[in-house]
Amino acid sequence: MKDKIIKIIARYHHDRHRLMDILIDIHDLQGYVGDTAIEVLAEQLNMSEVEINETLTFYHFFSKTPRGKYNIFLNNSITACMRGREKVKETLEEECGTEFGSVSPDGLFGLYSTSCMGMNDQGPSAIINDKVFTNLTPYRVKKLIADLKSGKTLDEAIYESVGDGNNSDPDVRSMVFNNIRKRMILLDKNYEKFEVVRNLLLQHSPDEIIGIVEDSNLRGRGGAGFPTGLKWRFGRRVEADHRVIICNADEGEPGTFKDRVLLTEFPDLVFEGMILAAYATGADIGLIYLRYEYRYLYKYLNRILEEMRKENLLGEGIAGIKQFNFDIRIQLGAGAYVCGEESALIESLEGKRGEPRDKPPFPVQKGYLGYPTIVNNVETLAAAVRIIKNGADWFKGFGTKDSLGTKLLSVSGDCKYPGIYEVEWGTSIREVMEMSGADDVQAIQVGGPSGVMISVKDIDNLGTTDLMKWYKPSGMMVAQKTFDRKLSYSDLPTGGSIIIFNNQRNLLNEVVTNFMDFFIEESCGSCSTCRNIPYLMKKKLEKIISGHGVRKDIDDLLSWGKIIKISRCGLGQTAANPVVSSILNFRHLYEQHVKAMADFDNVFDMEKSVEPANNYVGRKANIHHA
Repeated sequence: MKDKIIKIIARYHHDRHRLMDILIDIHDLQGYVGDTAIEVLAEQLNMSEVEINETLTFYHFFSKTPRGKYNIFLNNSITACMRGREKVKETLEEECGTEFGSVSPDGLFGLYSTSCMGMNDQGPSAIINDKVFTNLTPYRVKKLIADLKSGKTLDEAIYESVGDGNNSDPDVRSMVFNNIRKRMILLDKNYEKFEVVRNLLLQHSPDEIIGIVEDSNLRGRGGAGFPTGLKWRFGRRVEADHRVIICNADEGEPGTFKDRVLLTEFPDLVFEGMILAAYATGADIGLIYLRYEYRYLYKYLNRILEEMRKENLLGEGIAGIKQFNFDIRIQLGAGAYVCGEESALIESLEGKRGEPRDKPPFPVQKGYLGYPTIVNNVETLAAAVRIIKNGADWFKGFGTKDSLGTKLLSVSGDCKYPGIYEVEWGTSIREVMEMSGADDVQAIQVGGPSGVMISVKDIDNLGTTDLMKWYKPSGMMVAQKTFDRKLSYSDLPTGGSIIIFNNQRNLLNEVVTNFMDFFIEESCGSCSTCRNIPYLMKKKLEKIISGHGVRKDIDDLLSWGKIIKISRCGLGQTAANPVVSSILNFRHLYEQHVKAMADFDNVFDMEKSVEPANNYVGRKANIHHA
């Protein structure tokens, strides 16, 4: 085994910055990375064992101990829970003969929970040895586990036909479906592959390309909304031996799956966007950071890149342009939501823990390996190609004054038609509800857990009594006011996630608690605020839900939500949003749980607190009340 590990390290030229790839390959070889492997890695890469362990223990899909022959990672996102995840979990434990977080006695199955895996429109879903299984039910679980026990392969155990579009490609063969419900300029099937690279780059200088993108006012589609042309210009101005283009495909925001669909159906468009960005900025290094949950697309995407190299679309002298040398490598992540933040992503690309960096310097000044680095979202790069093909004025014909173009929405939850909708910026929430077949709507989560939960709080000039009166589904005044809010940078900005909750959902017990569990699990732990406050907020939330809260507890939650914003990355700064936005827009749900007139904290229960001690010594409780 030691010799095999040394061969893996040699494959990556003993480059410590390729540690993520090396760990993944060792995992593929033996199922885990044990102490022996760590010793070999430290020796061969000239690193300390502590450094190896720092990376190894940071990511969800790495393990230092042996796992099962079949490792089942069951999605625990809110939409999976809404569609019967708990029963699927119980059935898996019964059929596999072990509990979650452990391996079955026969070593056949390992059961684990995982955060959102980009399958919100077809959950509950699970990843089993890198293969995705969608729309799980207790019946399907029983059949699946029985087939695996009988010796069938995972391919033979698939219970649905392969999905639509390129999901049926021989290098994908996945049961995942795209569920594209509405197409516009970005998802237009009439895309002539690499037309911009082959025919238009020679007609424009790099500065002209940047000028067109700036004139279009294309803003980043990952959620932050930073002007793309401005980022490219900043990156081009920095003097350096190399420049880097990174495509951020670490789509980890719960409720978002648009990038998955783009990479499945329009990978050429995304790669062409990377080439375009490289030409504009003078970059020669291209990296796409692909979340581990999408590993089933890895072989397929690499095949397309190899075909591009053969057609002189990657490599040296791309499309006949002298001194335009650029290539793209796919880097797999290993399960960490925080790596969606650009500096944490760069740390991961360098083989480290995915902890966000202090800024400045910003990545465009000093990013991957110290080079100027431009990080763009999958959707952003695809949109840039359409803009260069059709012009800035054409692009500005869509959307609103401050939010131009179209936006891909990932719609899921309580609706008849979950899936991908390409809409113009400025589309109202009402239109989204109508398109997706949602009714009896109680709340809409815009932008995932880090976004905002909107509700009837948007109604002006209504007191608490009137608010409760109009809160009922029959109150069309409420629906009108709430649903007419617009998706735009000036009203409701979003990276793309739209989750719908009907009036049967318990927003505090089901939704807000699930979101807080997500942030607690996904914190990198670097900032004390992000490491501690989400946990404290969840405990306070549980106290309120249990009926032991007072009104001051609600005020405490709002106060803590302000403190956490000093965290250094977007995860920490928005980790309180599920609680804060639900208080601001659904305060009556909190008020229902707190004591109406109490101004003191009555959570302490003396009898309950001493019960364990009494049981241990065999003593009966004898509490005297005043």
